[in-house]
Amino acid sequence: MPNIPYTHGHHDSVLRSHRWRTAENSAGYLLPHLTPGMSLLDVGCGPGTITADLATRLAPGRVVGLDASAEVINQARTAAAAAADGPEGLSFVVGDLFNLDYEDGTFDVVHAHQVLQHVGDPVTALVEMKRVGKPGGLVAARDGDYPAMIFYPPYPELERSLVAYQAATLANGAQCDAGRKILSWAQRAGFSSVAPSASTWCFATPEERAWWGDLWADRVTRSSLAEQLLARRIATREDLNGFAEAWRNWAAEPDGWFAILHGEVICTV
Repeated sequence: MPNIPYTHGHHDSVLRSHRWRTAENSAGYLLPHLTPGMSLLDVGCGPGTITADLATRLAPGRVVGLDASAEVINQARTAAAAAADGPEGLSFVVGDLFNLDYEDGTFDVVHAHQVLQHVGDPVTALVEMKRVGKPGGLVAARDGDYPAMIFYPPYPELERSLVAYQAATLANGAQCDAGRKILSWAQRAGFSSVAPSASTWCFATPEERAWWGDLWADRVTRSSLAEQLLARRIATREDLNGFAEAWRNWAAEPDGWFAILHGEVICTV
């Protein structure tokens, strides 16, 4: 399966948003289905904060975080090694979602957070996740929906920055509206049952707005996303600077509010 460019890249402005993620704020729909001792594979785990949190909940079960980037896997390993009370069953490996190096029926749970939106063939990815899940086990996936993002007060340049991001994902062969499609993909992957749900992230306190606005201001000017927007002539350098200014100005608004919708599925193998 050919790889497609990862629109976000691995600049710190991306990774610091990934490091914020926990099982509670990013996999709440999955938590009621977990019991200690289960084995779990977390595909596209990034720096591994969700993975480590899940491993704590599943101890003494085996939990493996897998990502295509050796750089972020090294970060995940370093963070896990530095955790004084980290679970012994946790490990991190470099791997390919479309060619998982595990026998059929290896894991009780296979999990993917914000991954399917970045691959060229989400259905084939889900089929491979299903292959390594045990019969009767679970495949769980959650993805955002960029066109459904909403914010207040209105900032036309902020809206333009989101439209530019969506254009970059389409040019890369990814799907920024994955949240609304995830049920369809799961049904096409042939699971015995699929339970859909949705949840949100909301950034509205002064601290949340400052964090969210600053990291996106950095993304649109300093990350590989900025390079892609320029290379594909989706935006100019002047546009990118205007996007960053809009993100920071929005963050300074005392009534600023931003919400992200996510689609979720719990699939039975």
